[in-house]
Amino acid sequence: MRILALAFLGGVLLSLQLSALPERQALWAGLLCLPWLLRGPWVLRLAAGLAAGMAWTLWQAHLLAANALPAELEGRDLQLQGYIAGLPEPRQRGVRFLFEVDQLSLDGETRRGPRRLRLAWYQAPPSLVAGERWHLTVRLKRAHGLANPGGMDYERWLFRQGIGATGYVRPYGNQRLAEADHAYVLQQWRQRVRDALRELLSHGPFAGIVLALTVGDRSAMDPEHWQRLTATGTNHLMAISGLHIGLVAGLVFLLTRNLWRRLPLLPLYIPAPQAAALASLLAGVLYAALAGFAIPTQRALIMLAVILLGVLFRRPLAPSQGLALALLLVLLWDPLAAVSAGFWLSFAAVAAIFYTMGGRLRPGGWWWRWGRVQVVLALALLPLLLSLFQQASLVAPLANLLAVPWMSLLVIPAALLGATLATFLPDLAQPLLQLAELGLQGLWWLLGWLAGLPFAVWHQSLSSGWVLAATVLGVIWLLAPRGLPGRALGVLWLAPLLLLRAERPATGEAWLHLLDVGQGLATVVETRRHTLVFDTGPRFSADFDAGEAVIVPFLRQRGIHSLDRLIISHGDNDHRGGSASLRRAMPVADVISSVPHKLPGARACRAGQQWSWDGVRFEILNPDAAMARHGGNDASCVLRVSNARGALLLTGDIEARAERHLLARPGMLTAQVLVAPHHGSRTSSSAAFIDAVAPRWVLFPVGYRNRFAFPRPQVVVRYRKRNIGILDTATSGMISVRLTRAGVQPPVSYRYSQPRFWRNRFEAAGPEPQQHSERF
Repeated sequence: MRILALAFLGGVLLSLQLSALPERQALWAGLLCLPWLLRGPWVLRLAAGLAAGMAWTLWQAHLLAANALPAELEGRDLQLQGYIAGLPEPRQRGVRFLFEVDQLSLDGETRRGPRRLRLAWYQAPPSLVAGERWHLTVRLKRAHGLANPGGMDYERWLFRQGIGATGYVRPYGNQRLAEADHAYVLQQWRQRVRDALRELLSHGPFAGIVLALTVGDRSAMDPEHWQRLTATGTNHLMAISGLHIGLVAGLVFLLTRNLWRRLPLLPLYIPAPQAAALASLLAGVLYAALAGFAIPTQRALIMLAVILLGVLFRRPLAPSQGLALALLLVLLWDPLAAVSAGFWLSFAAVAAIFYTMGGRLRPGGWWWRWGRVQVVLALALLPLLLSLFQQASLVAPLANLLAVPWMSLLVIPAALLGATLATFLPDLAQPLLQLAELGLQGLWWLLGWLAGLPFAVWHQSLSSGWVLAATVLGVIWLLAPRGLPGRALGVLWLAPLLLLRAERPATGEAWLHLLDVGQGLATVVETRRHTLVFDTGPRFSADFDAGEAVIVPFLRQRGIHSLDRLIISHGDNDHRGGSASLRRAMPVADVISSVPHKLPGARACRAGQQWSWDGVRFEILNPDAAMARHGGNDASCVLRVSNARGALLLTGDIEARAERHLLARPGMLTAQVLVAPHHGSRTSSSAAFIDAVAPRWVLFPVGYRNRFAFPRPQVVVRYRKRNIGILDTATSGMISVRLTRAGVQPPVSYRYSQPRFWRNRFEAAGPEPQQHSERF
C-alpha cells in the first residue's frame, strides 16, 4: 500500500509538470499497468503506480479542460440560463457568485460553452439566493490570472474548481429571475444559516471568523485578522479541514460510545465502538455539508473515513498504512489536490506526528506531550512553509499550544451549536454565539501580543529545489526516533537554507522585472546589492492590491526583505495603489515621487537626479520644473537605468507633451528596452519619441482585455513598422530583462517559460517572446 500510494503520488506530480495535455487516447495505455499494481516485484508495482497516477490525473484534467470558454465568445453579449450554485459573496462594488449554466446562446443561437462560471454583478444587484434560476446577459473572458513568481496561480485555482470562464452581468441586459431548484437545497440551507448568523452577530468584530468556522464562508473576514493569524501560524484554524472535522467527529465518538454503553440490549447487537464510529462519521459528513463540501473538507472527510471504517469493520490499520490509504483515496477523488498547499501541509503534519511518536512523545504529562507535538509540527512543516509562502511563524508552537485547545473546547463547539440553532431557535443560539465571540476576544489579545514580537515571522526563500530537498532531509534526520546515532548532524543539512541566497546580478549589471499586475505598472530593478521598485500597481479593493498580492510575494521569493528606493511615477491608482501595502510589509529607505504630498515621508523626483549602485547608473529624466507645474500624466517620473553596454527606460504615464519636452535631450533617451509610455495609449509613443529612444524591445504593462483597449492598435503598428520586438504583460505575464556587461539580453516571459496545461495561451500584441527555463 505504501509503495502504491507514493508511486501514484509521483505520477500525479509528474503529470502536473506538463505544458500541454496529451491526446486522450494515449491515456488508455495506463490501463495496461493495472495488473501490476497488486502483484509482481516492487519495481514493477512502483512503475505501474507511477503510470496509473499520470493517466488518472491527465484524464481528470481533460474533463476539466473541456469546460473552457471558446475564444470567439470572449467579450460578446451572451444569454445564459442556469442556477446560482453557491453562496453569493457580497463585495465592495456588488456581489460575486458561482453560476451553473444550463444553456448558453449568442444572438439566439445555442452555443457550446463552459458549465460553471464565476460572475460578478455590479451596480445595485438584487438579493441573490443559492438555487435560484436566472436568465442573464453577461460578458465573459477565458480563465486568466496574474502570472508572477511567488504569487497565487489564479488560473490553476479556476481550473481545479472547474470554472471555465469569468465575467460580469451586463447592466442593461435582460436579467430575469425564473425559479428556485431543489437540487441546490444544500446551498440554500447554508445560505439560510449564514444569513441567520449574520443577523444574530450584528456585524460584530469576529462575525467573519464565526462564519468561516461554521459555514466555511471566509469572504467577510477582515484582512487584519488574516495578518494576525498568519503571523502566529494559526491561520489553519480558519479553514474547515482535518482539525475541525476531526474535533467534531472525536467529540461525537466519545459521547456516543459512553451513552451507548449505558443503553440496555443495544450494545449486544452493535458494540459501542462501532456505533460511535457510525455516529462520528455522520457528524463529520454533516459538518462538511455545512461547509459546502469544500475541497479541504472533502480531503478531511476521506481521511476520517479511513480511520472510522477501520473501527467499524474491526480492521484497524497501522498508522503508515492508514496514511497511505488516505493519500491514495484523496488522489483518486481529486488528483489535482496535489497542487494545493493544504494537501501537503495536512499530510506532512500527520506523517510527522506518526514518525515522531515512536519514542519521544510518550514521557511527561498531557501538556508536555502536546507542547512537543507543536514543536515537532513547527519543525516538520518549516520546509513546506518556506517553499510555499516564503515565511514561517516562529511563535506558532506557543500560539497553537494555547489556541488549538481553546478553539477546540470552547469556540468551535459554541459556534457550531449556535449555527445549528440559528434558523429555528435564535433565542438559544444568541448566547452560544456570544460565548464563541467572547472566546475569540480573549484569544485575540494573546495572538496580537505574539504577532507583535519582533521575531514572530521569519521571511526566507528557498533559492533552489535542491535546497528544499536538503532542508527536508535535515528535518527528517533531526526528528528521527530516539536512538538513531548522529541525529544532531541533521543541522548540517539545514546549512544551505541559512547560507545560500537567490542569484543576484553581477557588479555592473541590472535585472528588470516588469510584473504582471493587471491594468497598471509595477517594476522591480535589482543590482548586486540594491533593489528599486518603480510604481506599485493598482489597488483593486479595500482588501486586495498589487503590493500585497504581487510585489511583496515576488520580492520575498527573490530573498529581498527591504528596499533601497521606491519611485512612484505619479498619483494614479494603477501606479501607486499598492504602495501602502508594500511599505507595511518591508522597510523602504527612500521614497521619491512626482506627488510626494500623497506619500508620507516622500520627496519630489526631479530631472537631473542621479545615483550609481554597484556600477549601474540611474538617472531621473522627467519631470523638470515645467512638467512638474503641468502636473498629471506628463509629470510622471521617467527613469533611465544604464551601464556601459546598454540602457532601460521606464516612462510612467507620460504623453505626447512630455515626450516632445524630452526630445530636447535626444542622447539621454537611447535605450535597448522601453517600458511603453502610458501603457500604449494613442496619446503617447509618438513617432519622434520612438525614433529618439530607438529600442530593440518595447514592453506594454497592460491588463488582459482591459477596458481601455491598451495597447492601442495604431501604437502597436507604429512599433512594428520599426521592427521593434513587442511584449505585453497580459499575454506574457511577468517580463524579465537582464542588462549585463555584454549588453541587454532578450526579454523572458514568465508565462511562456513556465508553461502548464492549465494556463491558457493568449494572442500577444507582437511576436511570441523568447522562452527561457531559467527562473528569475
